[in-house]
Amino acid sequence: MSTETFEFQVEARQLLQLMIHSVYSNKDVFLRELVSNASDALDKLRLAKLRDDTLDADVSDPHIELETDPDARTLTVRDNGIGMSYDEVGELIGTIANSGTAQVLKELKEAQDAAGAEGLIGQFGVGFYSGFMVADEVTLLTRKAGEERGTRWSSRGEGTYTLERVDDAPQGTSVVLHLKPADPDNQLHDYTSVWKLKEIVKRYSDFITWPIRLVGEKGDDGEAAGPETLNSMKALWARPRDEVSEDEYHELYKHIGHDWREPLETIQLHAEGTFEYQALLFVPSHAPHDLFRQNMRHGLQLYVKRVFIMDDCEALLPSYLRFVKGVVDAQDLSLNVSREILQQDRHIRMMQRRLTKKVLSSVKSMMTRDADKYAMFWREFGAVLKEGLVTDPDNRDALLAVASFASTHEDGDAVTLKQYVERLPEGRDDIYYITGESRETIDNSPHMEAFRERGIEVLLLTDPVDEVWVDAVGEFEGKRLRSVAKGEIDLDAREDDKSEDEQKQQAEAYAGLLGWMRERLDDDVKEVRLSTRLTRSPACLVADADDLTPALESMYRAMGQEVPHSKRVLELNPDHALVKGLNEAYTEREDRSELADTAELLYTLAVVAEGGRPKDPARFVRLTADRLERTL
Repeated sequence: MSTETFEFQVEARQLLQLMIHSVYSNKDVFLRELVSNASDALDKLRLAKLRDDTLDADVSDPHIELETDPDARTLTVRDNGIGMSYDEVGELIGTIANSGTAQVLKELKEAQDAAGAEGLIGQFGVGFYSGFMVADEVTLLTRKAGEERGTRWSSRGEGTYTLERVDDAPQGTSVVLHLKPADPDNQLHDYTSVWKLKEIVKRYSDFITWPIRLVGEKGDDGEAAGPETLNSMKALWARPRDEVSEDEYHELYKHIGHDWREPLETIQLHAEGTFEYQALLFVPSHAPHDLFRQNMRHGLQLYVKRVFIMDDCEALLPSYLRFVKGVVDAQDLSLNVSREILQQDRHIRMMQRRLTKKVLSSVKSMMTRDADKYAMFWREFGAVLKEGLVTDPDNRDALLAVASFASTHEDGDAVTLKQYVERLPEGRDDIYYITGESRETIDNSPHMEAFRERGIEVLLLTDPVDEVWVDAVGEFEGKRLRSVAKGEIDLDAREDDKSEDEQKQQAEAYAGLLGWMRERLDDDVKEVRLSTRLTRSPACLVADADDLTPALESMYRAMGQEVPHSKRVLELNPDHALVKGLNEAYTEREDRSELADTAELLYTLAVVAEGGRPKDPARFVRLTADRLERTL
């Protein structure tokens, strides 16, 4: 058959060169990745055969083979799994992971150390290409189960690869690595060495479900011995915890989580009774790069009586726990279960409830026993966990118990709602909060001035989901959650506050200006009033208690939902020199045409102060420049 030569995509070629020429701290990882790929192929074949018993495929002895040839300097990793078609090889192998290559390249370049870059190989699903760390040339031969013809792919990692159709390929996939010369100084070992292969398999792949066999090893008499199985194939989730080392758990996590770092927490669960299942879950130490992407693949691996059924089983955990990795092995499910059936299965719903509670209770335990570990968890996953406050009312109390927030009470440490309530003075029934894009923005917000001056604690919420969950929750332990940027604020009276008579006189003195500004700014504001929350700034914008915030309006529009624009209230600080001067000018002048520009500027300054953008930036600049010119 004719052989076709193709060029790698530009980004794929850059990624490939980076892999080949970067200095990795541990090149042994290539075998772990190739064995994991082979294991996945065997899982997929078993599943395909379960769903279609007419599939022409041999499933009598699923296994992985390692074969060495020291004279030819080759190592072959072979499986008799699902295999790939010609088009699949070109799509998946030829373009490196098919999608996200630019992101892979960016992450690899930004990795702070060799180990970090090395781990990203598995994380992004490009483990096949890790073979170029140890090989000058890689040849892949594959035939998809049920098809008659196979495909050969070959490349020296220099920018091109070849593809050809072949007639004599066995079912499954074999990867032949033409190994580079051993170079111990650069951590490049002799991967035709039997003891080295045994060491790598034992360290990384001992728990693989399928047998990993070493073939072709010669005995003392020079004759080739029978194949030797290198892995124990023991399901770690089925073994008592005291019989499994942390290193074994961590290697299983790295295998199923495609992560090079150790997990933050390991959670084991054995459920007995009318419906039995075992679960081994892992909380990662770092959030994946695609945590908030719509097409993120998530979910747990589902087994039935040790038989792999499906990857990424989303029905086993709610979406807000999508970062959790792990395995669930059920005893009483059908082997031919589909994703659609799982959504309706009462046993699956029962498992989801139990697994969710177990994860949340583990986080709560982490919160009390290891503050540093909890702080890392919340920093990485707090934003996604808060989604559950909106979507999972049944577990809302448990989520609130493990949630923490930045606060004006503590400069560095986050506080819980329970801690906030315990500090509330007697008679105060509000939990105050403010939302915004960043800590710096809301720290400097005009809405905070009176609260800071009075020493009233305010929660500082900077995640987009904060705009939503505070309305969904509403209160905590009978205390109302209340935004400092909504509604009228009636703070505790102090000795230096104005008396009721003084407030009444001030309101009368400003009544004319407030009514005139309301008319001038009718397109933008629903009301203009004097403020009790401002101490330094001239003005701020406030939403009514039941109105959507601008950020929430933008969020809904970004999701394609049309929401009406809500006008807000412009509050003026009657003790600010600018507002005083504007009121005096309004009272003294009959021609107020120039004051209209000043009123517009005052409104726009309030927009900018909260991190917003002027409706007409060019006009705002002109008006500001004109006023500055007059001061010179």
